[in-house]
Amino acid sequence: MSTAHEETVHEDTVHEETVHAETVHEDIDVHGNVSVDELDLAQELSGTGAVAASADVAEYALRLGDDALILSQQLGAWISRAPELEEDVALGNIALDLLGHARSFLHYAGSFDGRSEDDLAFFRDEPDFRCAWIVQQPNGDFAQTIARQFVVATYMFELYSALRGSTDETFAAIAEKSLKEVDYHRDHAVQWILRLAGGTEESRARIIRALGDVWPYVDELFRDDDLIARLGDAAVVPSTLRPAFDGVVETVFAEAELSVPAVMSSSAGGRTGAHATPLGHILPEMQVLARRHPGATW
Repeated sequence: MSTAHEETVHEDTVHEETVHAETVHEDIDVHGNVSVDELDLAQELSGTGAVAASADVAEYALRLGDDALILSQQLGAWISRAPELEEDVALGNIALDLLGHARSFLHYAGSFDGRSEDDLAFFRDEPDFRCAWIVQQPNGDFAQTIARQFVVATYMFELYSALRGSTDETFAAIAEKSLKEVDYHRDHAVQWILRLAGGTEESRARIIRALGDVWPYVDELFRDDDLIARLGDAAVVPSTLRPAFDGVVETVFAEAELSVPAVMSSSAGGRTGAHATPLGHILPEMQVLARRHPGATW
């Protein structure tokens, strides 16, 4: 029969093992953080509390933030609709990662004129957004979403890799934090490209068609303009990212036995606020609650 002392020792041991298990679990680098609303942006972003963005820096931050925000909104539509439960979780986590990136960039952009990230997300109209056309393209079937995700994640990986060397400390800090997540996004898309291309005749036909649908919007991501020139080393020159992007595409397509689609590039003008029709459908759904109940909290 156990003594009271033995029972106490046993309870202490169980408690220590539980604490240890919880500590180990917390130390594991689990992809995806659903606690977006708990982020302390003042601590997360280096420098934003002390240095406000200039007009040009804010415009550049809007480009990066809007890309992430709109793509996050698009991917969120797959929750409960993905072809398998694991993809519900994966696409949801990717959407949350991108939402975190968007909050960081929009928070910085808003420091120029005192607007919050919520103001910028919910109370701008279509011409005020600076996202590229590719993130606005419809989800389509699962293959089309994967094709779009492959292009954008590969581009973002190269962008954030280079942006870590920005002379703007805030851009560098956001890129450093975001790169590991985007690396996962790219790997996820690559694995699905290979899986679909190497699967059934139907899955291969769908990914080939999907790549053809999104490829016209690739070039816009790599176009230089006057804003980039004015920002100098604070920004990344988009055209310098193209060789590395093309290298990844070549490697993945070679393994999947795919060819780069022979399509004309679009006249995409998302960086200047000239948008494709899809954005006009995305924004009302994203903004309706905030606009119907401005200032509401819960």
